[in-house]
Amino acid sequence: MRATDTRNIEIQLSEETAQGQYSNLAILNHTESEFVLDFVFLQPNAPKGKILSRVILTPEHAKKFQLALEDNIKKFESKMGEIRLRPEPPAGG
Repeated sequence: MRATDTRNIEIQLSEETAQGQYSNLAILNHTESEFVLDFVFLQPNAPKGKILSRVILTPEHAKKFQLALEDNIKKFESKMGEIRLRPEPPAGG
């Protein structure tokens, strides 16, 4: 949907979905026609995690998602300060 689109869209949110899911790992893959985002919960020191949700986007919607996320991060950081990234631990360690 473009910013100039004036349609009214009603979006419903179930109680269960409204509670949300906590994810501490995201895995992103793509083909020429879609982007697949897997949101995972990985217990500390556990050898495997569980995919909680998979979201599949067209390339156009993936790009719109990227732009919206960048915009929201900028707004967050302007109010709360820079989000600092911790260094990734070495693989296998």
